Amino acid sequence: MAVNGWILAATVCLGGGGAAALWGVTTGPPARRVVAQNMTTSALCPALLLLSQGYGRPAYVDLALLLALLGPVGTLVFARLLGDDLEGGRPSAWGLTWTAAGLSAVVVAAVCAATGPGRAMVKLLVVGALLIAGNVIASRALSGGFRGVRGG
Repeated sequence: MAVNGWILAATVCLGGGGAAALWGVTTGPPARRVVAQNMTTSALCPALLLLSQGYGRPAYVDLALLLALLGPVGTLVFARLLGDDLEGGRPSAWGLTWTAAGLSAVVVAAVCAATGPGRAMVKLLVVGALLIAGNVIASRALSGGFRGVRGG
């Protein structure tokens, strides 16, 4: 199978996001490692959506949906378990969060345009909404939690 634009875009997404996430997970304090763990979801979900279009495999969208659900939950679990280690210096990754959200929105819009209206488009929109909302909520929890919520 020849490499098309979808597969090339997925490779760039995985290469850039994966390398940055790998660097963040393997180096630095726990705060940076938790942010990098959250970034892994932000890089892998859009890449799976691009690969599903590039290879014509709708099952990859199901994997992206599962990852969009479980990735932010994993970040929240790590934030809860590492709460004492994160107290000294709360990570702030709002620039990274909004960049990842923008990338997710662009990828979901492009794949939706290629897919066309139907049930598949609804699933893509759900994946995009879960991915963006999950990453924003996880980033907010990492940077100090929500006002008025006890314990974070």
